[in-house]
Amino acid sequence: MSWAVVRIRGSLHAQTPIVETLRLLHLTRANHVVILPERDGLKGMVHRVQGYVTYGPVKAETVKLLLTERGVTDDGSPVKADAIPPSLGVKDLDSLAEQVLKEGTSSVKGLRPLFRLKPPRGGWGSTKKPYALGGSLGFRPAGAKRDMDEVIRRMV
Repeated sequence: MSWAVVRIRGSLHAQTPIVETLRLLHLTRANHVVILPERDGLKGMVHRVQGYVTYGPVKAETVKLLLTERGVTDDGSPVKADAIPPSLGVKDLDSLAEQVLKEGTSSVKGLRPLFRLKPPRGGWGSTKKPYALGGSLGFRPAGAKRDMDEVIRRMV
């Protein structure tokens, strides 16, 4: 299982360890998204920055949407569903989406480690409250009213 992590807040007045962790996760600006595999080390990093991001499990269809709409290779060319660049080393979009879900965006060779998205249609809601209290920050469980798949579809 993989998580999509979306940065919501900027780093003004943030402590140095939080800014460094966001940089290591490739979340350098607001509305940037990364796909991370669910590993213990990455869970700890995401837990540390949960006051600045929202995260949750993501489906393969959403990863395909991200790749076709906002995916960029290392040389700057876009990822298209009908013509996958040979630098990625895969033949079709389904296998690329499976590889991203399995390894994460930073581990896929030839693909930029993040997706730059627009702010969500309808806005974030409160960017100071956790999701459980009606805000936008923190963990969003799968199947919830406003899960990560729905948020990413509003941002693409």
